[in-house]
Amino acid sequence: MAKAPSISLNNGLKMPSFGLGTYKSIGEADSAIKHAIDVGYRHFDTARIYVNEEEVGKAIQGKIKEGVVKREEIFIVTKLWNTDHEPEKVEKACRQSCEKLGLGYIDLYLMHWPVAFKERTPFEYGPRTPDGQYDHADVDYLDTWKAMEKLVDLGLVKSIGISNFNSQQIDRLLDNCRIKPVNNQIECSPQFNQKKLIKYCQDRDITVTAFCPLGKQNPAENKPAFLYDAKLGDVAKKYNKTVPQIVFRYLLEIGTVPIPKSVTPSRIEENISVFDFKLTDDEIKYIDTLNTCERVVPFIESRNDKHFPFGIEF
Repeated sequence: MAKAPSISLNNGLKMPSFGLGTYKSIGEADSAIKHAIDVGYRHFDTARIYVNEEEVGKAIQGKIKEGVVKREEIFIVTKLWNTDHEPEKVEKACRQSCEKLGLGYIDLYLMHWPVAFKERTPFEYGPRTPDGQYDHADVDYLDTWKAMEKLVDLGLVKSIGISNFNSQQIDRLLDNCRIKPVNNQIECSPQFNQKKLIKYCQDRDITVTAFCPLGKQNPAENKPAFLYDAKLGDVAKKYNKTVPQIVFRYLLEIGTVPIPKSVTPSRIEENISVFDFKLTDDEIKYIDTLNTCERVVPFIESRNDKHFPFGIEF
């Protein structure tokens, strides 16, 4: 099976245009990643909060030792969690991720959210206040970013980027950064296509990665609706593809890098088999009409924080 073509980042490096997400793949990431490498995947996405960096790293190390792939052919993404935003914590957090992954360096290190959390003892990934909101720390993401820039200088990471940032936050970051973000990882699917934010990023030479590309699935209720759309089903039949494959092709064509999560070998193979056809302009326009602006990850527990990213249109 052919590998996904790569796209260029604004620092001259390249990123494969399709990846494997590993959210909630604890205990299953090893076999999933090994199979994914065997069938052509080279882009793998994890995060501190996924609690599987070590498993992800060992799977990749195993395939390198087998001679199936070289380290420089792998593109590994992980993320700085919200409890590590204080500048003095950033390098330590990155080194811990590097150590867990065991791959020598990180290809792309993202600030997972623009909001910061207070660190609790014992540690909590999502510390809460009595009213159920996240317990936020007063840290400016600009200060966090300056500490992330030093990671590039140290050679710990090749590229740095952001995740879940809105256009105003990106503007502010671009006005105050030394190293420009290469990527913004955002929720993106036919029900929430983010075309305005995608264009905004493209105009500033920032690539976009699409997480939750199939929304939140609930087959008992035929949700998300776009997966059960009759016309989308007809498009899939036309190309002898599945509806999810049509969705991934759409996301590629509107300018994103999809990272669907799967641990099922047949689905892993199916998902990346989307580079042998193209949708027509009319088909893309139809899928555009399925946009309902409904988020799977609204992050409403942070809505009172000054850096909450979802309070504006894009």
